[in-house]
Amino acid sequence: MHLKRDRLVKYGFPVLLAVAIVLPFLTDNMFIVNLLVLMLISIIFASAWNLLAYSGQGSLGHAAFLGIGAYASTLIAAKSGISPLLTIFLGAGVAACIGILIGLTCVRLKEWFLAMVTFGFAIIIQTVTVSVLAPVTGGWDGIASARLISPSIPGYQLIEYFIVLAITAGTLTAIGYIMKSKVGLAFLAIRENELEARAAGIDPVRYRLLAFALSAYLAGVAGALQIHYIGYLTPELYGVENSFWPITYVILGGLGTLAGPVVGTVVLTVIWEGLKATGMTFGRYVIIGVILILVIIFLPRGLVSLPEETQEWLKRRRKVPERAGE
Repeated sequence: MHLKRDRLVKYGFPVLLAVAIVLPFLTDNMFIVNLLVLMLISIIFASAWNLLAYSGQGSLGHAAFLGIGAYASTLIAAKSGISPLLTIFLGAGVAACIGILIGLTCVRLKEWFLAMVTFGFAIIIQTVTVSVLAPVTGGWDGIASARLISPSIPGYQLIEYFIVLAITAGTLTAIGYIMKSKVGLAFLAIRENELEARAAGIDPVRYRLLAFALSAYLAGVAGALQIHYIGYLTPELYGVENSFWPITYVILGGLGTLAGPVVGTVVLTVIWEGLKATGMTFGRYVIIGVILILVIIFLPRGLVSLPEETQEWLKRRRKVPERAGE
C-alpha cells in the first residue's frame, strides 16, 4: 500500500509540476492564471495545517497565522522598503514566533482542546487588529500591500505565478523531507501512541512545539504570498472560513499524506469554480458538503486512496465468480 502511494508521489508530483509550468502558456486568460496562483497558495496553507495534524494536533483557527504572516510582511515591507520577496519569509517568522508562544501555553492539551484554543485565538487576534492596532493596520478598512513584482514590469503577473509555484514546490519538498526524517517519524509516533513514544525516548512536548512552529511558519508564508499577490489586506483574512478551508482540502484529499492537500485543493477548487460558473451560490456549499460526507464514508483515507481502493474492489469482484465456479 505504502509503496504504491510512494510511487504516486514520486511520479505524480513531477507530472503535476510540468503541467503547472506549461499551463500559463496555454491561455491568455488572466482569470485562469489568477485562479492557479490562489490555488497554489491554498496548497501551501493546507499543507501547513496537514503537517500539524501529522503530529497529532488539531487547529480550528489557523487563519490567525495566515493573517499574522500577511500583516507582518506588509508592515515590514512598508516601513523598511524591503522587497516583499524577502518580507514574506520575515512575516512568516513572526507567525512562527507567535505560534511558539501559543504552543508553549497549550501544546500539552489534547487535540480538540488545542483546536478550540486556536479558534479562540483567531477571534482574539482579529479583534485586536481592528481595535488596538487600528492606527497601524487600518482597522476594517485595511491597508495596501506591495505587490510581489511591480506592475510596471512587463509580464509581472506571469513572473508572480512562477514565484508562487517555486515556493509551493519548495514547501512540498521540505514537508516531504520532514515526513521521512527522524522528526517526521517522531511526529508519527506521538500521533499514534504518545505513551510508547515517551518510552522510546521521544519528548512529545518538544516535537509538538516544533510541529506547531513549522505549521505556523508555512501558514504565514501562504498569508503573505496571498496578500502581496492581491495587493490589499483586510482583517477578513482572519475569517472562520479561512480556518476551515484547509481542513476541508486535507480531509478530502487525504489526511496525513503529502499528496492529500494537493489533490484536495485542486479537486475542490475545480468543483467550486465550476459550480460558480453556472451561477450557483449557496447551493455550492451543499454540494461540497455532500461530496465531503461521501468521501469520509466511502474513502476515509481521502481521494489519494482511490486507486488502491479501486484495485481492491476489482480484486474482490474477480474472486466472487471464482468462488461461484467452485
